[in-house]
Amino acid sequence: MISRFSKLFLAVAVLLIFITSIAVIHPPVRAYVDPWTQTMFGEDGVESRHELHVAAEKGEVIMPKLGNATAKAELGRATWKLLHTMTLRFPDKPTDDQRHALESYFYLFSRLYPCGECAKEFQQLLKKYPPQTSSRKTASLWLCYVHNLVNARLGKPEFDCLKLDETYDCGCGPEGNSTSAVGPKRDDITGVEVVRGG
Repeated sequence: MISRFSKLFLAVAVLLIFITSIAVIHPPVRAYVDPWTQTMFGEDGVESRHELHVAAEKGEVIMPKLGNATAKAELGRATWKLLHTMTLRFPDKPTDDQRHALESYFYLFSRLYPCGECAKEFQQLLKKYPPQTSSRKTASLWLCYVHNLVNARLGKPEFDCLKLDETYDCGCGPEGNSTSAVGPKRDDITGVEVVRGG
């Protein structure tokens, strides 16, 4: 007769062999099942990343109207600084992936911008004047043109696009990363040349 311990040992050994064979025959996949809809996502799942990406770019504005005029103005100034700095630091000769990333950013930005009515206006501008991303200069001048269209709608003066570097210089890149040949900057008080870069 086989003892109780031997039966238990044999049962555990068979179970471990069974579990190991399942893992070898069918390795785990990088997917999960949505508990509410019972659909599978991930590798070989129902959502294609490309389809999801395109749908996300071209959708409607998500944010509601921003009623606070002060918050809207502060947000606008900060946003233009971010966008201009980004295009001024964009590569001179971008890859297709870099070009697509910047273009996608502008389209997603037009959906998620916290001021809903501003986002709708920006979407209209993107339909009429799609992002130009073939180079740093092209991207920064395209954005400046769009910025001036917004300024005209708001009754603000036109911005001189030749002054982008000096207005939106973040001082965070190497010397050769500007779109124009602006000379070294000097501190207003001391007159000492300001070191750019990091």
